[in-house]
Amino acid sequence: MSTLHRCRTRRDPSGEPLAIPLPQRMKNPRARTALRIRCCGRAPDDTVRHFDEGWGHLFEIIHPGFFTLSRFAFQQNSITVGSPRRLYRPNGAAVFEKVLPLFGPYIKSNSPVFATFASTSDEFYLYGGSMRIAQVAPLYESVPPKLYGGTERVVHYLTESLVKQGHEVTLFASGDSSTNATLVPICSESLRLGKSALPLAHHVLMLEQVRQAADDFDVIHFHCDFFHFPISRRQQVPHVTTLHGRLDIPELVPLYEEFRDMPVISISNSQRAPLPWVNWQRTVYHGLPRNLYRPGSGAGNYLAFLGRISPEKRIDRAIEIAKRSGIQIKIAAKVDPADQEYFDEQIRPLLLQPGVEFIGEIGDGEKSDFLGNAMALLFPIDWPEPFGLVVIESLACATPVIAWNCGSVPELIADRTTGFVVNSIEQAVAAVEQLDTIERRRCREVFEKRFSVERMTADYVSVYWRLQAANRMPVAIGSE
Repeated sequence: MSTLHRCRTRRDPSGEPLAIPLPQRMKNPRARTALRIRCCGRAPDDTVRHFDEGWGHLFEIIHPGFFTLSRFAFQQNSITVGSPRRLYRPNGAAVFEKVLPLFGPYIKSNSPVFATFASTSDEFYLYGGSMRIAQVAPLYESVPPKLYGGTERVVHYLTESLVKQGHEVTLFASGDSSTNATLVPICSESLRLGKSALPLAHHVLMLEQVRQAADDFDVIHFHCDFFHFPISRRQQVPHVTTLHGRLDIPELVPLYEEFRDMPVISISNSQRAPLPWVNWQRTVYHGLPRNLYRPGSGAGNYLAFLGRISPEKRIDRAIEIAKRSGIQIKIAAKVDPADQEYFDEQIRPLLLQPGVEFIGEIGDGEKSDFLGNAMALLFPIDWPEPFGLVVIESLACATPVIAWNCGSVPELIADRTTGFVVNSIEQAVAAVEQLDTIERRRCREVFEKRFSVERMTADYVSVYWRLQAANRMPVAIGSE
């Protein structure tokens, strides 16, 4: 039976609102901690302490056992929920803080609580507690990579953040990886360093080891493309795949037509364009630890290029922009064997020009100085870049970005606020002349708000809980 709790004057002797009593969590190891929340209608004005907008709603909590535990009204002094508009945003997610007074019996004191919104506006699901999560990384680089390796770095930041939150995390990766999670080494060292003659063999072995251990996990998170699809389709454990690469390849169309049921995550909205029909779960932008890079002042009086030298990265554009602007350019980049001929024939001669300094590949420890001292980062790509990790690295160093209007760029850069989105070399040169209009402090603020590892982790965990709800928790789809 549902019980309406009148909360107009209920206070303890200290004057604080009393926590609404809820029964202790039923022991259900498969369900973990999951509560279904349903809107029950408008709360009378005399029943609830209102939000800033002056209105409230009644809600009821429904246990995985399909019966109502309690009906309650949100109180501003009992639970921090943000504005009602955010509360009702379909398919969004929010991290609720200060929830222990109300939901203490249901969650661990050191665990975050997540709200995952349903497809309708009158329901959402509240989740807390720890999960058993497998992270499956590519084997080409270690986790984290010694130098270049965007995907492996993201996997590392996510894995360590999940461990910090109290989740039980297992990382499938190369043996030279470093992690606070449980490491399952597939090969002794990363395939790029070990110069493996048959890298696919190691990945097949890894997928078999993941399959054998699948029942030990609540969710399996793949970062190694589509290789596991035939296996994952036939197992019961919830899984999801983050697609880190480009999808505008014709050969991918029949593959994803066949495997359109596989749950996948995009790293930008633009990445989805070639395959809009697949089972997209969410877009999750990459995030970095807030303390990874230091904000800089840009006092070095040079433009920076950071990343990989390849035709689609258009370092030739970057050099031309710097030349026309009369400003030195410093290039910190690696050259893959596949791009060596391109580098030797087309780029190496450009590096001999005055005002061009080629540094080579650098690691995380050197990026704060390299990016922080730069006037701006040049990102003149010529392909649909799915994300561009270097963009948020630059923002973390408080350095604005001048980037081509291509791929995910408009999603990452706020034009004329954190940099400039351009369509030509002429526009890029004009942007260099306007760099003094960009507040570097604002670049760092945007990074902390939109691209922190905490935000990325919260987004992923909300997907994990929703997938587990759909696969194992009738709480997410049933009724009382």
